Amino acid sequence: MLNVKSLTKIFYPGSINERVALDRVSLSLEKGQFTTIIGGNGAGKSTLLKCIAGIYQAEEGTVSLNGEEVTRLPDYRRAASICHVFQDPMVGTAASLTVEENLALALRRGDKRRLRWAIADSNRVFFQERLLSLQLGLEERLNSPVKLLSGGQRQALALLMTTLKEPKLALLDEHTASLDPKTANTVLELTEKLIENQGITTLMVTHNMEQALKMGHRTIMMHEGKIILDVSGPDRKNLTVSDLVDMFYEASGEELQQDRLLLAKGR
Repeated sequence: MLNVKSLTKIFYPGSINERVALDRVSLSLEKGQFTTIIGGNGAGKSTLLKCIAGIYQAEEGTVSLNGEEVTRLPDYRRAASICHVFQDPMVGTAASLTVEENLALALRRGDKRRLRWAIADSNRVFFQERLLSLQLGLEERLNSPVKLLSGGQRQALALLMTTLKEPKLALLDEHTASLDPKTANTVLELTEKLIENQGITTLMVTHNMEQALKMGHRTIMMHEGKIILDVSGPDRKNLTVSDLVDMFYEASGEELQQDRLLLAKGR
């Protein structure tokens, strides 16, 4: 379904600040597979997602969806097939538009643009039904500008927008990292309900190692722009966070950085 082959991304090439963010990364996902990605700061996790989405153009390698190569397509050309939920709740929704206008845009994802468009009453009923399932009271706020919503409400709305027209691929880039623990748990529960349980093919970046093992079918660990661990099935089912730390040390030969990755393991 998703096939990434030898993807290489270099920032500031040819300068004293040159940095290889992705080093010939290859990755394949089957349809419906939910995969979590972990790694220390600067491991290449978010860069990988942005190259897949078309936000960054890679120097080398290819990205294919359902057998169609999209490597050189810009992000807006991939948006019909790939949905992206970001860490910052202020990104991914149109702040000045209302809740229903954001949902209407999501419902028209991939359609040809027209000079005029209106929101039908049937669409409003549909939006209210879907918003009701979030249990956040948003079904009563169809006409509220999104900028007035809380961070958790905006991330929940972004997740719902992702599922209105099932994408070929969902990219979740630390989408709970900027939320307080209670709100983050709510958004994670919605992620399971709206994304994982619907069988949407997904890559989810997280710093929380418990989340990485609990959610989905497969866990990948990145380090210095490379995939150094890839576990799924029975090998993953019985893993603990301590096991994952030990596996990192064995694969990388380095101690795991004392950053959010370790701080999040006990949450």
